[in-house]
Amino acid sequence: RSSYSCCYFVLPCCFFDFHGKYSRRQSKKTQYREYLDFVAQVGFVCGFHVEEDCLRIPSTKRVSFIGKSRTYPSAERALIDNQITRFISSRRTCALATCDRRVGFKHKDHCDGLYEEAGSESPEDETETAGTIWMPGFQPREKVEQIRNCASLPRDFVDEVVLNVANLLLNAAPQKSRSDMQGGNTNTWNQGESLSLREVAEHLNEETLKKLKSEYGGLQTLLKNNHQVFEVLNGRVHIRDWRKEKPPSKTKPEVKRRLSAEAFKTRLCWFFIHHPDGCSLPSDACPYAHGTEELR
Repeated sequence: RSSYSCCYFVLPCCFFDFHGKYSRRQSKKTQYREYLDFVAQVGFVCGFHVEEDCLRIPSTKRVSFIGKSRTYPSAERALIDNQITRFISSRRTCALATCDRRVGFKHKDHCDGLYEEAGSESPEDETETAGTIWMPGFQPREKVEQIRNCASLPRDFVDEVVLNVANLLLNAAPQKSRSDMQGGNTNTWNQGESLSLREVAEHLNEETLKKLKSEYGGLQTLLKNNHQVFEVLNGRVHIRDWRKEKPPSKTKPEVKRRLSAEAFKTRLCWFFIHHPDGCSLPSDACPYAHGTEELR
């Protein structure tokens, strides 16, 4: 409906209709084939010569449809627009009455007889409304999608939450003496205890939790974003011990090894600054900078 000169390409994947999940109507076909036929039908209803193609991609769902030309002249756009409006309305009728398979339009191949039960209005009667109300109640996404993966939260707020959670985990473990990072026994490095996400959340104030609840994934997403400090496994939060991390593979392609090296020490080491025992790794082995003088 964008314009008469518009063409389209679509790769059907998830089974959705205009108003929700697609409801199967033909048991003799696979769900995928039936949905492909529905998507092709939409193209025909919109007045396209619909072509089907199979992409060379590593996926089980690789059948695509292309609409490059129209089946009607430009002068008939208003009539086709009314046809599309009735089709959408008929699909909504089916969605609202899935318990009664007799309700809705009679299914035939492509666009033949699609509107026998969809409405009795003539195309002339619908000219005024077709171009203004296509789908009453439909709410599209905003033009600018709001980022809600905790990435847009204020840096000061994130740093405060990270420090609070880390201290909570460290204080939950028995106190240990500071290790001699220059060559002493590093086994005394305090990794803290693990707590469930729920236990961690119980120790955060109400205002912090309110901010996190407005983000997708909330507290868990924020902690996972701070990969340097935390490890979240099976709903439990741990302080990451970089001594246990696997070293980079020597069999990596040269390009990947070079990119990995270029990312080395571009950020300050959180543990060097905040952990009571400092970093568990010596400076030359830590991927993060032990002080601003090491920053690249």
